[in-house]
Order: sequence, then structure tokens, then C-alpha cells
Amino acid sequence: MTQLTERATELLIADQAFAPAPPGLVGAAIDVPAATPPAERTRLRHGFLAARWTRTADVSGPPSPGLDICLSRMAEDLELARPMIADPGGPVADGAGIRVALEAGLEGGGPLGLARRWALAHTLGPVLAAAFANTPGAGWRSVRQAARRSLPVLPSGTPRAAWVAYAMDAPNPHGRSLRTRFRDGEAPAVPELARHLESLRPPVAARGHLEIDVADHQPGDGWRVPVAVVATLLDDPQAALDTYAATAHLAAEAHLWERAARDGLTDPALSAAARECFIAAYAALARQGATRSLRDAVADFTERYVLRGRTPADDILDRTAAQA
Repeated sequence: MTQLTERATELLIADQAFAPAPPGLVGAAIDVPAATPPAERTRLRHGFLAARWTRTADVSGPPSPGLDICLSRMAEDLELARPMIADPGGPVADGAGIRVALEAGLEGGGPLGLARRWALAHTLGPVLAAAFANTPGAGWRSVRQAARRSLPVLPSGTPRAAWVAYAMDAPNPHGRSLRTRFRDGEAPAVPELARHLESLRPPVAARGHLEIDVADHQPGDGWRVPVAVVATLLDDPQAALDTYAATAHLAAEAHLWERAARDGLTDPALSAAARECFIAAYAALARQGATRSLRDAVADFTERYVLRGRTPADDILDRTAAQA
């Protein structure tokens, strides 16, 4: 197997990070409870069903031409997957989430530029993590996002430089980073590097496209709301401008990922930004002629949670307190 040098690894990661393209294609992956996760990756009508970890499976869809087709395909595949895995009952795993895949954007500047979309996805990330927090425990509204509490809002450097730095310095399950291994004379082979990159789960990942992983699992068909909100706020030109205005200042906020995970939308800065972003998302969906059911789902979530400074985790905490 070909062994890599540290510099060659950095260049390879940078080269594979982004495949510049204008917004348009939308993909999604939904973690679902599974009493019996599949032993191997299984083809569904549009995408795939695969084991994610104990009691959790992953339904991933293909890149689709637009939000409506993405949601329709995911709904079909989720329905097909249900009899294959069996719901184990009880709470979903703390690590279960909803990931949205969007095009990276174009080289250069402007609202469709890669650098602008990378920055926007990062400043929006803690806002949506707070809004969709749904794994409470040990003083957190999102145990899942608590694992990211030490992350900066916006990593320094260009998008490629930031991704290379993250990938090189992220520890493996044994607590050792690629950079540490190189310094210790343990250069990984190319297949091992590929596995390492695939295992990385930051809020915003560079996988040729942007993979945005900021929403916890939502009950029922609530998965549609984070997919719609993420895709709309980044891909609709006016919504992207509104989101930038609402979130750009958050890059300077201290401990924002910790606050999102612990406090949800009781945090004033996150709550104010969330209100602006969800209103922008609804307005964009209305302009685009999105289905009434989708607009109603976003409106209901906005009214029930965002405008009241609450998250789905607060419902669980309230029920727990009432039973105590």
C-alpha cells in the first residue's frame, strides 16, 4: 500500500475537499431507531439503508434536483426502511441526527461563492443546533452537540485550509491525530486516510459537497423541517442574504457551541438569530411555491419552539419534571 507523507496528505485532503458547483442539488441522511440494524448496506428505491451504530440505522438519499424531490425521495425510502429494521421503542440514541448535503458553491466571491457558503453554514450551525436540540441529559439540551462544545463558530483560514487543519488534528478513537502519527513515524496508507475522513463528524464537513450536521433526531416526520430550513437558508439567494445578516456577528461569540448544546434557545443571541432565520426560511419557501404541508410544518415548528425560545428537548425535560 502507498504510504503518505504529511505534506502529501495535506495536499490530498485539500484537493478532495470541494467540487465547486452552484447550489441546486440537495441530499439528506436521517438516523432512525432500529432494533435490528442491517448487517450490510441495503439498496432502497432511491438511496440506501445502513447500520450506523447499536440500535440506530441510517437512511441516506441521493443528490436530488431541489428540495421537494429530496423530501419526496426520503419519505419513500424511510417508509420502505421501516419494516426492515423494527422500531426498538424508547428514546432514540444520543448520537442520532439529520444531515443535509448541499453543493459547495463556486470558486471566487459573491453570494454563491464557496467561501461565503462555508462561512454561512458555520455561523448558522449553532443557531440550528440550538433550535433542533432534542437529546437532553446531564444538564444539556443536546448531549449530541455537547461533544462539539469546544469548537469555534467559524474556523480560521480559507475553507480548504480550515478543513485540512481539522482533518489533520482530529483525534481517532484512540485519541491520536494524523499529525501526531506522522510526527511519530506512523504514516497511514491511502485507504486508512479515506476511512479517517469518512469518520469525521463536524457540524460542517467538506466531502466534495457541504455536509451540514446540526440537527438532532426529530420525532415522526419532523425530519422534514431541518432539511427544509438548512437547504432553503443556504440555497435561496434572498434567504442566504437574510441569514448572513442574522448570523455573521455570531462568529465573534464565545463558547457558542457550548451555549447551543446547554441552553438551546434560552440563550438570547441564539434565540434572536433563530427567529430571523426561521422567518427567512418560511418566506423563501412561500416564494418558491413549496407545498402547503411543508410550509405549515415549518410555521408550526417556528410558532411552537422558535418564537417561544424553546426546543424539542424542552418537551422531554417538561415531561420528566412532571413525572418526578
